[in-house]
Amino acid sequence: MNDTPLRVIPLGGLGEIGRNMMALEYGNDIVVIDAGVMFPEEGMLGIDFVIPDITYLVENVDRVKAILITHGHEDHIGALPYVLQELDVPVYASRLTHGLITVKLREHKLLADSRLNVIEPHEPFSIGKLKVEFFRVCHSIPDAMGVAIRTPLGTVIHTGDFKIDHTPVDGKSTDFTSLARIVDEGALLLCSDSTYAEVEGYTLSEQLVGETLDRVIGDADGRVMVATFASLISRMQQVIDAAVKYDRKVTVVGRSMVNNVKMARNMGYLQVPDDVIIPMVEARRLADHNVLILATGAQGEPTSALVRIANGDHQDVEIVEGDTVIISASPIPGNETLVSRTIDNLLRQGAKVLYSRIAMVHVHGHASREELKLMLGLVKPKFFVPIHGEFRHLMAHAAIAESTGVERQNIFVLEDGDVLALEEERGEVVDDVPAGYVYVDGNRRWGTESTVLDERRRLSRDGVVILTVTMDRASGELLKTPELTSRGFVDTLETDEIFEKASDVVQKALEKKARKDAEWGQVEIEVRREVARYLHDETGIRPLILTQIELI
Repeated sequence: MNDTPLRVIPLGGLGEIGRNMMALEYGNDIVVIDAGVMFPEEGMLGIDFVIPDITYLVENVDRVKAILITHGHEDHIGALPYVLQELDVPVYASRLTHGLITVKLREHKLLADSRLNVIEPHEPFSIGKLKVEFFRVCHSIPDAMGVAIRTPLGTVIHTGDFKIDHTPVDGKSTDFTSLARIVDEGALLLCSDSTYAEVEGYTLSEQLVGETLDRVIGDADGRVMVATFASLISRMQQVIDAAVKYDRKVTVVGRSMVNNVKMARNMGYLQVPDDVIIPMVEARRLADHNVLILATGAQGEPTSALVRIANGDHQDVEIVEGDTVIISASPIPGNETLVSRTIDNLLRQGAKVLYSRIAMVHVHGHASREELKLMLGLVKPKFFVPIHGEFRHLMAHAAIAESTGVERQNIFVLEDGDVLALEEERGEVVDDVPAGYVYVDGNRRWGTESTVLDERRRLSRDGVVILTVTMDRASGELLKTPELTSRGFVDTLETDEIFEKASDVVQKALEKKARKDAEWGQVEIEVRREVARYLHDETGIRPLILTQIELI
């Protein structure tokens, strides 16, 4: 009997959309599947995105043998530039995914070296005591893969993001034949995409989107602008095909999309006639009905091309009457307000706007309930862990698994940081590891223990008050009347009287504390507390208070 358990450790992607990362650990071997970002929620002021906490992996770096990437979307590769700075391990990915990772690492000025490995489906390779085989799945991006990992305890199947599309854009469907071969002798564990576990039936085919795009682009009298994900290569192909059919030239705006289009063309994933994609300067000389613009910004990202165009501050593009704008994406949870605001701003400027709620311009890339049942029925796992989704999605998927015959005690709805230990006949959550948010803001990263976000929220809600006190270093006596200034606190007309009284409060507090051997740090804390109490009593507001004690 094998006494070494298989440990399943999700570090992101469970109970949330994005930030996907899971570690599988057997003895001295740890393999990591995916390393993604999560887009910031509305209260994460100024944050660019959120990445997984890899403290556990760094602490066990000698045992981390590889990172396996299922596909090239940001929620699966976006954290790699940060992870690879701390984990010098090989990365395995399909050809297109490898290309997207290379573009991303170059953007971060990281050398894409021999640690990046291109894999093909059904070419097994070993990592320590584990044998890995990728198999093709259908998603909204070419070269998406699921992962089979053979362990001494049995086979683990990680689906990645998948759906069942019999008419995909690239002609490559989910490879159920190979998956059936892999699990022919049974599967120990299935980890399966739960994003659309609440949606009945089957996910619609990408072919329907292509038909809609063709019709809309063909019927448009003026310019057409299509906003989608910079990594959604299949959708770009559909758009370019329609542009060619209706004699439109294509110009691309948005740095990430420009880079990805160039890479995808070089690698043969985008089929584009030589004279179709042109620079913006040339597009401006053409008649509107001969122009199509591919742009980033389908999620309402504040610095993206579409949002800057909608706000009227893009240097090259402005909306004119007769423009048709297609937003070919569904809002990621938390981005709905940003996307709605972008649509409103485009409409105000005279554009016709089509988006997923009113037109078939996008279908999601995830399996609905009947497809999830098919996956469960094919794999027939002993143990099941739903992955990729908010908690309600995981619970819905767990119920589907039970309905298909997986025993209830073998279904584990985990949360990020849980450590599930599986043996041949039983499983148990035995521990937890750090798995909180790591916030990325420009070149800086903060953990959940940082006070930066709390301070930003207070600033945005109640403003800031700055207290300046000038004192004699030797005696501790005040040399000037304490001064208070503010930003975003209360109306300027109210501040004079409030701050005059607040200055008196400061003077009285300092008179109690003044002494030659004053501990200025403690004095500052107590003065700030007195001012905060007074301002709240007067206004009902708790501004962020900054103190400057000048000792002369």
